Amino acid sequence: MSVTEASWIPWASATFTGARHRLALDLARTPAAQAWLDALPELDLPLPGHLVADLQLASRETRNGRLHVVLEALTVEEC
Repeated sequence: MSVTEASWIPWASATFTGARHRLALDLARTPAAQAWLDALPELDLPLPGHLVADLQLASRETRNGRLHVVLEALTVEEC
């Protein structure tokens, strides 16, 4: 797996601060990769100092026999 793009922008509300993240990944098209993508909505992802509040698979396509996916995540800073 390789990260082909990564970006984030900070956000804040009256009670929380955090960031919106966008990750583009290139993965081998294997049963393990497919299982990992299918499990993403239920995974507990440790991120020191932050809580992953929302994670979604924004896009998934196959090009040249490889999976190209975009993940979008919303994180909240832990107090």
